[in-house]
Amino acid sequence: MANWTSVPSVGIVMLATLAWIGALYVGREFFIPIALALLLNALLRPLVRGLERLQAPTVAGAALVVLALLGGLTVGGFVLADPIRSWVSQVPASLETAAHKLETARHSLEEVSKATQALTEPGGAPPSVPAAPAVPPFLAQLFGTTATLIAGLAGVLLLLYLLLASGDLFLRKLVEVLPVFRDKRTAVQVAEEVQQAVSRYLGATLLINLGQGLAVGLALWGLGMSHPWLWAGLTVMLEFIPYLGAAGMIGLLAVTAVGQFDTIGHILLAPGSYLVITTLQNNLVSPFVYGQRLQLNPVAVFVGVLFWWYLWGVAGAFLAVPFFATLKIIADHVEGLAPIAIFLGE
Repeated sequence: MANWTSVPSVGIVMLATLAWIGALYVGREFFIPIALALLLNALLRPLVRGLERLQAPTVAGAALVVLALLGGLTVGGFVLADPIRSWVSQVPASLETAAHKLETARHSLEEVSKATQALTEPGGAPPSVPAAPAVPPFLAQLFGTTATLIAGLAGVLLLLYLLLASGDLFLRKLVEVLPVFRDKRTAVQVAEEVQQAVSRYLGATLLINLGQGLAVGLALWGLGMSHPWLWAGLTVMLEFIPYLGAAGMIGLLAVTAVGQFDTIGHILLAPGSYLVITTLQNNLVSPFVYGQRLQLNPVAVFVGVLFWWYLWGVAGAFLAVPFFATLKIIADHVEGLAPIAIFLGE
């Protein structure tokens, strides 16, 4: 006989989960800066500790690290501002050129459609005029979400500074409120593993993306693609988003190549070269660099990236892998969450 006493508990858990999802979606403008600050805190905490070992005060070390991050973002913004502005201004013209180049093929298809319609419906209405090309939705969502994140950059950096300057205060408070010594030890162990896993993942991913961006830039420069180093920079940023980043890059390269090149072979070489480079990276470089550090179920990661993309846009897709890595580490240490650890494991 089924255990019907567990049904109310399952229902309560489902309702609570849906409520949390709704709260994360409605309050995304509040939660996204906090999540980004926590992620950067895990990445940059080792630098502050290194400065502490050099007898630098925690507050001063945190200020130096945040100022260095701000300086890097500022330099990167100045370097990429003009290429991005130039490329974005060319997008409508590129789409119009691409539509013009496809006019012959479309005309042939229209002729076939007219002939078929004449055979089946002699008095049918004339075919509708194709609409003018528009900016791809992915491009609009990408730059729109990025603009929102840039607007909240000051809040993220301020919260990051407070987290770094407070040292291990949050962890100490968590340990103090836990009543059982075993739980205190588990909390410290989980916090250390999460910080190490997230910092190693982000550091390794950054190095991999820099190498892939260099390869992509050189390949597109050899093909005569406009703004090859802008594409290299976009590769470094978008490859932090599993699956969707590569798909977006291939789509953007294909649209731009259609507007720039004349032959089918030359057009296919631009997205094709990126596909080859990212495939080699994913199958040869990433497994060697990551090793045993981050073993996650690829299906769960893909579904999770789509889920967080829907909730929080680009920022959510960027945070998806660190979130699942953190969840898996917690589930590995909590007996009641063992099924989650098994499901998320590779």
